[in-house]
Amino acid sequence: MIYTALGDSITFGENASSFTKAYPQLAVSMANASGSGRVAGYVLAQPGWRTYDLLDAAVWQGSSMISHSAVVSVWIGGVDLANAALSALTSKQTLDPKPFVARYKQNLHAILTQIKNTSHARILCCTQYNPFPSSPLAAKAISGLNQTTKEVARSYNAKVIPTHLWFEGKQSQLIYGYRKGKIEDALSGFLPIHPNDRGHHVIAKGLAPYLGTGKYA
Repeated sequence: MIYTALGDSITFGENASSFTKAYPQLAVSMANASGSGRVAGYVLAQPGWRTYDLLDAAVWQGSSMISHSAVVSVWIGGVDLANAALSALTSKQTLDPKPFVARYKQNLHAILTQIKNTSHARILCCTQYNPFPSSPLAAKAISGLNQTTKEVARSYNAKVIPTHLWFEGKQSQLIYGYRKGKIEDALSGFLPIHPNDRGHHVIAKGLAPYLGTGKYA
């Protein structure tokens, strides 16, 4: 069985200590260790990818990989949100999540349509955890992002993976370089938004049951 993980820097494994510590590889290892069937994993992800970039890659780079996949996970939107938040901060304007959420919704629809048109894979849509829990604005924006993810996923009969719940209240333990949990923490030039090794392990442990042929399939 082939599992393909689509995403951005989180799925790519940025700030994991090694490639094998990133959640897609860990989830595959866990699924294989459970004896629920042999799983092979592939990743289509790059740091900095927005939803449009992933859509472009899914069409032009990943169609063959996706067509042979039994399971495809999609985790995207964090860069769209981070760019909007940083732009608002530097220009000293209030973050209005509506424009980027609308673009996210349109592109997520297109990504899932591409998967449906290319393969018969089960689709898993991951929600976005909040790396800035001390900023109410971030909580509001991510809530809107996740609500949109759930709505779009339902329209494609895709399974929603509640990644945000796995990180809730544990961000300081699971995010690499976590500071105060405020959007302003990102102004230093370093984005404290990616999972550390422990965070990747938490994601993989939650995701692995969905890759086999058991009750989550």
